[in-house]
Amino acid sequence: MAKTWTSGDTPTIGPLGWAGWLRVLFRAVPLVLLVFGGLLFLLFIRLFERLFCGVARPVTPHITQWVCRGALFLLGLKFTTIGKPMMGGGAVVANHASWLDIFALNARKRIYFVAKSEVAGWPGIGWLARATGTLFIRRARGAAHDQIAMFKERLAVGHRLLFFPEGTSTDGLQVLPFKSTLFAAFFDSDLRAELAIQPVTVIYHAPDGADPRFYGWWGDMDFGPHLLTTLAAKRQGGVTVIYHPPVQMAAFACRKELAKSLEETVRAGLNSHRNP
Repeated sequence: MAKTWTSGDTPTIGPLGWAGWLRVLFRAVPLVLLVFGGLLFLLFIRLFERLFCGVARPVTPHITQWVCRGALFLLGLKFTTIGKPMMGGGAVVANHASWLDIFALNARKRIYFVAKSEVAGWPGIGWLARATGTLFIRRARGAAHDQIAMFKERLAVGHRLLFFPEGTSTDGLQVLPFKSTLFAAFFDSDLRAELAIQPVTVIYHAPDGADPRFYGWWGDMDFGPHLLTTLAAKRQGGVTVIYHPPVQMAAFACRKELAKSLEETVRAGLNSHRNP
């Protein structure tokens, strides 16, 4: 768990009961078929896409988007968006509250996550991440040059790269300070001149009567129990994604100034729309 914040004790997960397990099965079976069926279809299309388009992905991001929209529907989460996703290549930064962010952020905007290189080796998640075009970066000091080269290659073909500048997930009720080091590569002279960054706020609304942190996944919480609790919910809540106006890199003198501005925008969106 991050050392700079606290959310009290993590929510207690009680027994699901027979009705809860029925809801798990009712939601999980079609969800698994959708996600992994969509993944297999994506990999098949990617064989041809890679051959003819190289690093560009003009088709497969649409498959990811459809799967994520369908996943939110099958889970029963009400999905709402405010604002307009940016057009063309650029960077996107968002607060990070849950594994559900993957579905919420992909559902309307075709994006590519940027993750630490260790994620590529995680069972299951790493495979999904690689298949959907996640960009893996090393956080070592000597890796900056390689990061800039990868960013330039992706941005040149119109990709939108998404970062979680908080560096960890939270309970969904707050936005942690953005780590300015994540923006260092964007101050390369070739990138800074034309690069736009769009701040995005993700807000989860818990089911009626549930802990406000119901969808938050943070600290030492295990994925399995959290997934089961989400699937077993008698009634689901919702998620709102706010697309704030993009900002131009050239307008900021340094990465700390940029990180602070983006952080304040994302936090203001959370504070203004947290209640359903």
